[in-house]
Amino acid sequence: MELKSFSYNSMSTFEIAKSSSTLFSNFRHKFGVTYSNQFNCNRGLFLKSYSASDESYLTDKGVVYSVGSDDFAALTTSSNSINGSTSSLYYRNLILGAFDDEYGGVVIDPNRLPQNSYAFASMLCLSLSHWKKLGKKGIWLKLPLEKSDLVPIAVKEGFEYHHAQPGYVMLTYWIPEGPCMLPANASHQVGIGGFVINDNNEVLVVQEKHCSPATLGLWKIPTGFIHEAEEIYTGAVREVKEETGIDTDFIEVIAFRHVHNVAFEKSDLFFICMLKPLSSSITVDDHEIEAAKWMPLVEFVEQPLIQEDSMFKKIVDIFIARLGKRYCGLSTHQVVSNFDGKISSLYYNVIDNDDANCVGK
Repeated sequence: MELKSFSYNSMSTFEIAKSSSTLFSNFRHKFGVTYSNQFNCNRGLFLKSYSASDESYLTDKGVVYSVGSDDFAALTTSSNSINGSTSSLYYRNLILGAFDDEYGGVVIDPNRLPQNSYAFASMLCLSLSHWKKLGKKGIWLKLPLEKSDLVPIAVKEGFEYHHAQPGYVMLTYWIPEGPCMLPANASHQVGIGGFVINDNNEVLVVQEKHCSPATLGLWKIPTGFIHEAEEIYTGAVREVKEETGIDTDFIEVIAFRHVHNVAFEKSDLFFICMLKPLSSSITVDDHEIEAAKWMPLVEFVEQPLIQEDSMFKKIVDIFIARLGKRYCGLSTHQVVSNFDGKISSLYYNVIDNDDANCVGK
C-alpha cells in the first residue's frame, strides 16, 4: 500500500474530505481506524484512534499518515517508521502556520494562510482544537486586506474584532473559560499643542479651516495628533512646522489634559508644549489652516473665548508663569530601562542654577 505526500493549502473542503476519506478508509481496514464526531466544528474531519501491528510502514516520501489520540487526525514527517502499538501524531499540514507568544498564546502567521477560504475554515477549526489540547490561551489572527473574505469564517468560529488599520484587521479568540485576559485595543489618542513665542512677546497662532461652532473665530495655538512611533516632543515640532512653516526647538511640556469619551469613545491625552522659534516667516498649510500669524501675547490672552473658558485660561496662566520663571515644566530625558532594554523619553522637572526662580507648582 502506497501513500503520496500532499498539501491541503490550496484544496477545498470537499477535496480535503474526499482525499481524507479515501486515505483513512484504507487505514481503517488495515489498522482499525474509527471515526469520531467528538468536536463540533463547522467543517473538518476528525478521527479517533487505531492500533497498529508491529510491522513498520513507510510511504515513498518518508511521510507517515496516522491519527490523533482521541480528538483529531494528524500528519507528520517520520525519519523511518512507526513501531509499537499506539502513536499520537498531528496533522501538521492541517494546522495553521503560527508561533507562540510569551504569554501562552498563539499568533497565526498571516503570510502562511491558505488561499482557499474553504481550506481556511477547516484548518482553523482543526487548529483551535489542537491549541486547546495544548493548553494555549489567546489566539491572535491578523487578516490582511486582500484576505478580508476570511473574516466572516473566523467570526463564525468565535473570533472577535480587536482593532483595524488601513491594511489589516486583527481578531482574537480566548480559549480558557472565564474572562478574556488579552489586552484591549489602545484606549487613548494622544494630541499635542505648540506654544511658540518670539522675542517680541508674540505668540504663533492659527485659525483652522474646519472647527466646531464653539471655537469659530478663535486664534489658537497649533495642535495635532502624535503619529505612531513618534515622540511627544518631535510631534509638537512637526505639527507647528506643518501648519505654519515655522521651525522650532522643544523646551518643555508645561501641562497636559486628560478627558474621556472623545473620538470613537476613546480617551484623549493632550500635551501642551513650550517651543522656541528658530524662524519667523509663516507658510500656511492650505489643507487644514485658514490663517496664521504672530499675535501679541496680551491680545491672545484677551480673546473672549480664552477668558470665558476655564481650561484655556488656566493653560495661558501656566504659560505666562513659565515665562516669568515662576513655574517649571517637564523636560525630556533619554533613559534606558533594564526591563526592556529600550530607550525611553522620561519627562520630569529640572531646576538649573541659571533658572533658580523657576519653581514647580
